Amino acid sequence: MTPWVMRLIIANVLTFVAVPATSDLYRILTLFPPAVIGLDNAYFPGMPFRPWTLITYMFLHAGIGHLFFNMIGLYFFGPRLEARLGSRGFLSLYFLSGLGGALLMFLFSYVSLVVGASGAVFGILIGFAMYWPDERIYIWGILPVPARILVAFLVATSLYSGFSGAGGGVAHFAHLGGLAAGFLFLRYHDWHVGKDKREFVSKVSATSSDKTSGREAKRRWSAIDVSRLHELNRSEVEALLRRVEAEGPSGLSPEERAFLDRMVDQ
Repeated sequence: MTPWVMRLIIANVLTFVAVPATSDLYRILTLFPPAVIGLDNAYFPGMPFRPWTLITYMFLHAGIGHLFFNMIGLYFFGPRLEARLGSRGFLSLYFLSGLGGALLMFLFSYVSLVVGASGAVFGILIGFAMYWPDERIYIWGILPVPARILVAFLVATSLYSGFSGAGGGVAHFAHLGGLAAGFLFLRYHDWHVGKDKREFVSKVSATSSDKTSGREAKRRWSAIDVSRLHELNRSEVEALLRRVEAEGPSGLSPEERAFLDRMVDQ
């Protein structure tokens, strides 16, 4: 198990033990969309403004089964993603997916109470399917299903259940939000990594080109026949050529390089 997968599992389990679903603290940490923007006058009247619940709801669970299945998903799918993305990329994927789940609850299920790491875990699942689409996932340890097929099934199920109202008590839109946010983040991440790589290759190529052009310039300047130059130009050329030998062509200013180029044609 990778470091942050282990820490997240421990944090979720400890929160489940330390914050019972019947406690006031559980209610304070639960995501209730109106409370995020200060409009909750019913669920917890004494504290209508609770923006921190956008994060804390991910560590609460309604029961042991809810916790178990989310942590199983994180345990099986998280380590390979953390190894691929690194700690920062993996945590960004996890929490942005959880926030994406919260956002869709705002848009489609505004007055629902939401707890659980499902949105974040669904972001992990879409990431696994994007990088290893043909990896076999064994349902109930028996039925092999390619990761991409499993994700497509989960998306279809969540869409149907969310808009039809089936499967009451399950935050289907949080699942969909996690999938969407995870997908968008990984697309951006891969583009950004590719951009960095392209910029690095471009810089290396430019440096190589500069070295080549520098060697060519030094060869041309060394061929200047200083005996044919005016005395003033001759002394200037000789001084610049000594600097080229000591510092290389890059040690000259653009004006000095242009001067030597003109002297080549004298």
